[in-house]
Amino acid sequence: MTTVVDRPSVRARPTASYRDDLVTALLGGWFAVGLMLDAWAHNNVPGLETFFTPWHAVFYSGFLATAGWVLWVCRSTLRTGLASVPVGYASTLVAIVAFALGGVGDLAWHTAFGIEQDIAILFSPTHLVLVTSMFVIVTTPLRSAWSAVPHCPGLVRLLPAILSVAFGATLVLLMLQYGNVLTYAPSGVVFSLTGGDRGEAAGFVSALAVTNVVLLLPVLTIARRWRPPVGTAILVYASTGALSAAVSGGRHLSLTASLILSGIVIDLVGRAMRPGPDRPVRWFGYAALVPLVTWVTYLVAAFAIAGPVQRQFQGSHPEMALELVTGAPLVQALIGVLLAAVLAPGLTRTQA
Repeated sequence: MTTVVDRPSVRARPTASYRDDLVTALLGGWFAVGLMLDAWAHNNVPGLETFFTPWHAVFYSGFLATAGWVLWVCRSTLRTGLASVPVGYASTLVAIVAFALGGVGDLAWHTAFGIEQDIAILFSPTHLVLVTSMFVIVTTPLRSAWSAVPHCPGLVRLLPAILSVAFGATLVLLMLQYGNVLTYAPSGVVFSLTGGDRGEAAGFVSALAVTNVVLLLPVLTIARRWRPPVGTAILVYASTGALSAAVSGGRHLSLTASLILSGIVIDLVGRAMRPGPDRPVRWFGYAALVPLVTWVTYLVAAFAIAGPVQRQFQGSHPEMALELVTGAPLVQALIGVLLAAVLAPGLTRTQA
């Protein structure tokens, strides 16, 4: 005779409300703006030798506001345990502790070794702890929405997730600043592709590939789970463009404007195609068109703004120009197809 043992049903994890996720995303924006200001200072304020700065105040106050809000959203945990933490917020609690420890460590590091300059900023151990934990914090609304938001929600319903992924991409691009092609001047773009200098050309196309992946992944992530609403690419490109403008001291705003223009076109393409892994042809087509539109627009704008550029060919190969200019966007489109192939299998739902 078989005995049937009744087991208590496993209670599903709660989900955060739209308001909770939206406030988390907006506070994450405060947090991200503080980091942009700090990035601007490190790149444009010579002789920076103190931890206590106005931009650090914006940055760390953004953390305190975001952390305080997340703890309020998860306040029931004190009574009922971790099972009551909303989906997407558990890893955020861990990241808040890691960020706080990283902040203390950063103060100690700067006190002992001074303020880093140039590329060393991007490899400081305490900075890596801060940005990694910050990435987990600002992408909280994306993890929350992944399990709760319906497949075709529209921009308003999906806004916290899109802002979240835009800020996450901005953090990644900051830490890959040495490979950020959006900081080039228009004349630098033209010279890199037509100047005949192999080293300049190799550096530029390498930065182009790095930046392409950082811009494309958040857009494809949204398209992998939802039909991307109009505004997805615009918000991602606006956030990463703002960082690039801050790093370069606002000197190349015309190229930032071209980036926003390409975001508008991409959103219209996404509206027409309605891509997703359940539509393989549209999914791969979208993954190829996003970088193609982005970088064709970028290069056309750079050449139009730069105008004739005086070059000195020092025994190099100016005949490379045609292949580089026409082939560079196509390579990025192929990278898009590769990323789509990696992301396509199945739709997963996160719980942490």
